[in-house]
Amino acid sequence: MDTQQLPDNVLTTQLKKVVNWARRSSLWPLPFATACCGIELMATASSRYDLARFGAEAMRFSPRQSDLLIVAGRVTIKMMPVLQHIYQQMTEPKWVISMGACASTGGVFDAYATVQGIDQFMPVDVYVPGCPPRPETLIEGIMALQRIIDQEGLPPSGLRRPLKLAVEPSYTPAAQPVPLTVGGQSLRDSAVHGALRNRVGDLTASR
Repeated sequence: MDTQQLPDNVLTTQLKKVVNWARRSSLWPLPFATACCGIELMATASSRYDLARFGAEAMRFSPRQSDLLIVAGRVTIKMMPVLQHIYQQMTEPKWVISMGACASTGGVFDAYATVQGIDQFMPVDVYVPGCPPRPETLIEGIMALQRIIDQEGLPPSGLRRPLKLAVEPSYTPAAQPVPLTVGGQSLRDSAVHGALRNRVGDLTASR
């Protein structure tokens, strides 16, 4: 069949590419948020960042309807059996994003009750660094996962090796501490310090 004779509203492609496109554009995340990373996860779905642009806004709290597990926050030893059970109930193929330092390494909670990285108990495909990571960093992690799905398609059946991708932060932290100003003048100025001391003295005397 000559494809040049087809009308303009007909598109030819491969079934594999259509399936990969549909799957990467319809990820259904299951949020397992336990700490401050969960707030950034909520912000990712808000109107400012709009996770719906990438087809991953359908948050599902049922593991049988999800294929992307986002672990956001610290996980304790008592939580780990529940998290493993949720992961086992998710449909294949499934992926896992470790969001934040606590989920990836335990973060500042170097204690006996905190799991020092969920990758000790389940495969992790994408590590999103930060404490907590910004919504843009989480979106970059989801997009990295979508690129893998689009290129490789369905993973082989059986025991799957995790991708272990790490997202690099795309922003530069500002210099700390940020200088404060009063009336356009820096607080480090001696004149400003003197004016503040006089004002505090006047307020104290008036009482």
